[in-house]
Amino acid sequence: MSDDNAKKLAGLNLNPNAGSFTPRVAAREFVPSWMPKAAPAPAPAPASNSSGIDFNRPPPAAVLNKTVETPAPAIDFNRPPPAAVLSKTVEAPVAAPKPVVAAPKPAPSAPAPKPVEAPKKKVETPKPASSPAPTPAAEAEDDEPVDQETLTEFFGKEHMNVIFIGHVDAGKSTMGGRILEASGMIDKRTLEKYEKDAKEAGRDSWYLSWALDTNAEERAKGKTVECGRAYFETDIRRYTILDAPGHKTYVPSMIGGAAQADAAVLVISARKGEFETGFENGGQTREHAQLAKSGGVNKLIVVINKMDDPTVQWAKERYDECVNKLSPFLKANGYNMKTDVMFMPVSGYTGANIKKGIDPKDATWYTGSSLLDYLDSLKIADRKLSAPLRMPISEKYKDMGTVVVGKIEAGSIKKGASLVMMPNSIKVEVAAIFNEMEEEIPVAAVGDNIRLRLRGIEEEDIMIGFVLCSPKNPIHVSSKFEAALGILDHKNIICAGYTAVLHIHNAIEEITLSAMIHLIDKKTGRKSKRPPQFLKKGQQGIVLIETSGPICLETFAEAPRLGRFTLRDEGKTIAIGKVTKLYSSEDA
Repeated sequence: MSDDNAKKLAGLNLNPNAGSFTPRVAAREFVPSWMPKAAPAPAPAPASNSSGIDFNRPPPAAVLNKTVETPAPAIDFNRPPPAAVLSKTVEAPVAAPKPVVAAPKPAPSAPAPKPVEAPKKKVETPKPASSPAPTPAAEAEDDEPVDQETLTEFFGKEHMNVIFIGHVDAGKSTMGGRILEASGMIDKRTLEKYEKDAKEAGRDSWYLSWALDTNAEERAKGKTVECGRAYFETDIRRYTILDAPGHKTYVPSMIGGAAQADAAVLVISARKGEFETGFENGGQTREHAQLAKSGGVNKLIVVINKMDDPTVQWAKERYDECVNKLSPFLKANGYNMKTDVMFMPVSGYTGANIKKGIDPKDATWYTGSSLLDYLDSLKIADRKLSAPLRMPISEKYKDMGTVVVGKIEAGSIKKGASLVMMPNSIKVEVAAIFNEMEEEIPVAAVGDNIRLRLRGIEEEDIMIGFVLCSPKNPIHVSSKFEAALGILDHKNIICAGYTAVLHIHNAIEEITLSAMIHLIDKKTGRKSKRPPQFLKKGQQGIVLIETSGPICLETFAEAPRLGRFTLRDEGKTIAIGKVTKLYSSEDA
């Protein structure tokens, strides 16, 4: 204790020898005479007590004297007796059981469970009535397909995807640039800039191809590496050009482009030596035609390019030579030569027969239509506008969010729709839709090549070959399926256990032929009862295929574009096929 505190205590005149204070527990509460009596205070106690007993009331004298006769008034005859009393009925007096027996009778008549069950039913009934009512309406609005009239009013024209295929240096990119120039998609100033840059690089004749080959590597080498895209319109249709690379190293890019195309333009070089190199000596002309057919492209336009070359000079003999050599090969690959294939001579560099017809001075022997006129007259197969959405992903990148690129194979998409990304089953929302001209649109339908900005998913969670689909009816996901397989070109026999690379729509996956099931007779189409030991070049069979991971696919009967596939090995296309049966994860 400090000195200051000691001085203060000394001035209080306290008795340090006083005894300690001991409170008296049994003392009455001190109440001043002027304070009113708190009589109503104990009143609320009995109201709050459900049993009716006043615990604040002093006990009766009988209880204090421990008399035995006092418990009788505390018995409640309206309360059901305990089980012990009911079981010992002999010891009880005769008169006592009467109120006891009468008491339980009303109790079971109104037991506790009955009134409890009634409100349960009342509570459950409004829930199903209220919850499903808005849900189907909301889902119907999201999944309601877009009709053709709405699309026609919004876009005004039908859309078609055209892929340019053929051997390297056949003139695919140059022809695509000439089409863009003829349709007014490239202004003169841009074209003059390309021409000036090409002259400085020593590539005078390449300036048209630079409209599609925008990569520095592609312009330097004069070879298309990636499947380029361009957009143009005619008076009848909207078109997306897919410029496929012609070099054998970049065939996978060509397969991805063919999976999105509605029609193909097979570009053939009429220059002496180039046609033979591309078609006869293991060039890409043969492989590209096969891949286009296996990818679901049934309409093929064969353009004999470079007819203005000094070695050709629009000679009909050279044109007929190319047509006669190509026709048997295309027919053998399943093309209908009367309805699906069209031959025409063109010059991509001069633009002859691209938009306008050939000058009669150059070729009086050709009286057919031009390339663009024939494209406008093509009839597209019926598209599944009202089917569930299917959009395989061909590209992905980040741009103010996650952006995916692809072609709608079935159904339609609206801005703000809730979709599912398969095979990961990730729920996403469509934040924005962009068309080929990078313009935002509210809706897109089957056949359109579009870009989507998505919410709810990161770019790292998406792989090329994933499929965006309807949450009500998602695409099938499997890692094991049966397929009808046709061997195109392979030196050795193919047995169970053979491994290759599968290309289906935009997906690329390693596979194993786990079993040979049937051998198919080409003439009759019958299946063998016994499984074959192997398959060789030219044979067809039913095989069991297992993939290294789950992929999105459908049977060929349900969705041909999502049920066709190609097998490649060692840089060559060895087989084409179609999915006939899918196995679930439990069966696998």
